[in-house]
Amino acid sequence: MKHRKLFFLLMIVPMLFVYTGCSKDEDPVTPPPQINEAQVLAEYLEANGDFLNTAAPAVTSAKVLYADLLAKPDKIHVIDIRTQADYETKGHISGAIRVDLKNIVTYMKGLANVASYEKIVIACYSGQSAGVAVSVLRLLGYNTVSSLKFGMSSWNAACAASWVPNTGYGNNYTNFVTTDAPKAAAGTLPTINTGKTTGKEILEARITQFLATTSASPFDDIRVTWSTVTGNLSNYYIVNYWSAADYAKGHLPGAIQYTPRADLKLSAALKTLPTNKPIAIYCFTGQTSAQVSTILKLLGYDAKTLMFGVNIMNYDWMKANGIANSFNPTEDIFSYPFVLGPNPK
Repeated sequence: MKHRKLFFLLMIVPMLFVYTGCSKDEDPVTPPPQINEAQVLAEYLEANGDFLNTAAPAVTSAKVLYADLLAKPDKIHVIDIRTQADYETKGHISGAIRVDLKNIVTYMKGLANVASYEKIVIACYSGQSAGVAVSVLRLLGYNTVSSLKFGMSSWNAACAASWVPNTGYGNNYTNFVTTDAPKAAAGTLPTINTGKTTGKEILEARITQFLATTSASPFDDIRVTWSTVTGNLSNYYIVNYWSAADYAKGHLPGAIQYTPRADLKLSAALKTLPTNKPIAIYCFTGQTSAQVSTILKLLGYDAKTLMFGVNIMNYDWMKANGIANSFNPTEDIFSYPFVLGPNPK
């Protein structure tokens, strides 16, 4: 009897090992859930201030900044993102700290008394590359940041000459049309892969990727000239970022009207932007389109800002049609004081 029990025990034990081994091998491995990172990011941005559709562009005029610096200098912080050479030899606003655009987030994180400033104004040459910094920082929650409208070109003619040759005087593009161009059918959002799962993490990863560009500046990755776009209009999905009323006055052939602070939402027309074609966005002076293009770039779109807006191509047309948001050298260049030399200690 004992021998028989031992025999059956010896038969059962190997079978248990076989069953257990097979069970482990055949247990299905549950893959991590797949998420649409662009969707998660877009929802996060809209739920956390929705800068694109509520406050962009965030700008401060030279006139306002100068008055603020006189009235409450301890409450205003100016960051200059031009080259070191231009900062030192062409002049900068007294007290302005020079920072490379690529390092703007690192600088802000290290600014110990950031909450004590009522305004943080970022200065560049024309107000356009500063728009990149403003969008990035606003999305990260630095809500007191704005760009110096028209850059150092408006502060003093001696500091930078970016705007004067780009006003469009004597170089007008006259091929504007009044024919409406419809938005594309709604499609999908771009594909982005950071490996992150939350909106905050995805945003931070996308900003890190964007600022770490191999180009000389992140701004180089989102800008395009008018000659490039008008030389082959069909290469681009052209966004006219004006009101419907201004769009009706005239626009680039094929340009499609998107209403500022309204259309680029998930619940509106964001998904009508193509994911397989460069998007060229233009406004009046490039101040707005630079900030908008930066946000769309972070969402995964191949977004480009048309440099200097319509101002560069048809200033006379803007004035004739009552569009006041333009750069006029006789009105928008001031003679405010500046200093030369390296960063203050």
